[in-house]
Amino acid sequence: MSTLFTSKATAKGGRGGHVKSDDGVIDLNVVMPTENTDETGTNPEQLFAATYSTCFDGALNLVAKNNKKDIDSTTTAEVSFMKDESDGGFKISVKLISEISGVSQEEADDLIKEAHQVCPYSKATRDNIDVELEAKAK
Repeated sequence: MSTLFTSKATAKGGRGGHVKSDDGVIDLNVVMPTENTDETGTNPEQLFAATYSTCFDGALNLVAKNNKKDIDSTTTAEVSFMKDESDGGFKISVKLISEISGVSQEEADDLIKEAHQVCPYSKATRDNIDVELEAKAK
C-alpha cells in the first residue's frame, strides 16, 4: 500500500488543552462538555463526528456514482461518549444519518450499507465501536 498523503495534528493537555494542525487550519481549545466552564472549544467526539460524516458522505457519493445513481446527500454523525460497563472506562458509539435525494428508500438503504463497507473510517472502526446506520430517502 502506498501513502497518498499524511495529515498531522498535535494535542497538548488532552481534554482540557489545545489541538492544532500543522498547517494551522485547525487551531482549537479542547474542553470537556460535561465540565462547568465558561471556556468554549471543541472535543474529540465533535472532531470525530466532523471527520467521519465527511468521509462517509464521500464514500456514499462514490458508491452511488459506481451504481449509476444521481444523488444529493448530507450525512450527520452523532458521536456519543459513554461509560464502558465492561471495564469501568469510557467508549464511543456512532450513529450515521444520511439524507439522500434521487433514490427510493430501499436504494438509499442499500447505498449506505455499501458505503459502510468502503468508507475508510468505517473500516477503521469496524468491530471496535458500535456504528448504527440510518438512511432517509428524500
